[in-house]
Amino acid sequence: MTASTVIPDLAAKQVWFLTGSQDLYGEETLRQVAEQSQEIARALEESDAVPVAVVWKPVLKDPASIRRVMLEANAADDVIGVIAWMHTFSPAKMWIAGLDALCKPLLHLHTQANVALPWSTIDFDFMNLNQAAHGDREFGYIQTRLGIARKTVVGHVSNPAVTAGVASWARAAAGWDAARNLKLARFGDNMRFVAVTEGDKTEAELRFGVQVNTWSVNELAEAVHAVPPADVDALVDEYERAYDVVPELRSGGGRHDSLRYGAAVELGLRGFLEAGGFRAFTTNFEDLGALRQLPGLAVQRLMADGYGFGAEGDWKTALLVRVANVMGAGLPGGASLMEDYTYHLVPGQEKILGAHMLEVSPSLTSRRVSLEIHPLGIGGREDPVRLVFTADPGPAVVVALSDMRDRFRLVANTVTNVPLEEPVPNLPVGRALWEPAPDFATSAAAWLTAGAAHHTVMATTVGIEVFRDFAEMAGVEFLAIDEGTTLEDFQRQVRWNAAYHRLAQGI
Repeated sequence: MTASTVIPDLAAKQVWFLTGSQDLYGEETLRQVAEQSQEIARALEESDAVPVAVVWKPVLKDPASIRRVMLEANAADDVIGVIAWMHTFSPAKMWIAGLDALCKPLLHLHTQANVALPWSTIDFDFMNLNQAAHGDREFGYIQTRLGIARKTVVGHVSNPAVTAGVASWARAAAGWDAARNLKLARFGDNMRFVAVTEGDKTEAELRFGVQVNTWSVNELAEAVHAVPPADVDALVDEYERAYDVVPELRSGGGRHDSLRYGAAVELGLRGFLEAGGFRAFTTNFEDLGALRQLPGLAVQRLMADGYGFGAEGDWKTALLVRVANVMGAGLPGGASLMEDYTYHLVPGQEKILGAHMLEVSPSLTSRRVSLEIHPLGIGGREDPVRLVFTADPGPAVVVALSDMRDRFRLVANTVTNVPLEEPVPNLPVGRALWEPAPDFATSAAAWLTAGAAHHTVMATTVGIEVFRDFAEMAGVEFLAIDEGTTLEDFQRQVRWNAAYHRLAQGI
């Protein structure tokens, strides 16, 4: 058997391209508006950066057609957002009902058909046709007046920075769509006495759309123990082809039965998730029921296939891993549960060593990994099998989702993964070593100031802008720690955000 990905094909997702105008300009001008807006949409559709289909819609000239197309976008399951551009002047009161009805992400593209002005031939007919400079300002006003969440991208579509901005928004919209349709299974409850893994699941369903519910771990154990031996045989053969399996776990090895049990855990867990339509899950080492091993290998492989996962019942991180996996679809790299564990504090060389007990996704490395078995001094079960590797060097982002009582807070830190300074033969887990931006002290102090979680998502596919766009779509607070961060400014932002978000909720 071969593991099947659950990451959607983003090319099958659509964003609709909407162009605003009005009947005032006459048939000839409106014909040119339609032709030029189709060219803009086609440029986005043909861009290698934009991962989704960009579908042009006829020019919008009146309130009824605007509202109708927004309702149609809401109802279409494959439509994940809309792009709007005011080619000419489109009186903004025409857009009130439509914008009020829209439930999907919106990008305001502030562009025009031409790159350079035709200085020697420009006349007022040209000005009437190409007046997005003030048509989009009218549209910007009504969006702000109505409090519409959106992203604004400015510039000509031939500029790579513009297509990159649209691409980031499209990936965030795909993540938002995944969250809105996500079913998340928790096997057991949260780790006892831990604060940050808790959260308001009802508010999460309202805010993100995710359904978070609990199943007994023994229901999972029953599925594991019912796996046919022939299926285990096939998966073990796959392991031996895909990984450097240590001799003691190979067929005929003294601990081969442990590998077979790890395969049964994967098959039982995968089958349970597929049968229930779940795309994210949690486990808890304090509640393993009849399971003989803490799931390690199974969780690692499921994350690599696109599932979301959170340890110790941390459903918020499981949600975020799933969203990150979808947003990064088709890009090199991956997304994984991560946890800041310990520091290298040599002055001027400070680094963070991250890992988890077992559950770090091998999608963080392009190298062939080792499949091993080692004791685990927690959970009180048999020694678990796991994949052992170090994340590839390169840029990444570390992101955490926290419940702040009156709102959710998303905190993201840009980091650079670096090679291990020396071998770590006594640390047989998936791990990553990174240097955080802007520097270790500022990053750590800002993270602590934000009250950000110790469970995180490490993504090596998409950058911080995509997570910012996702937070805007979800209506949650976003705090970035990057090259421009100073602790003084960050502390002020945290205080200002607290006031803003409380006022924004109303009475």
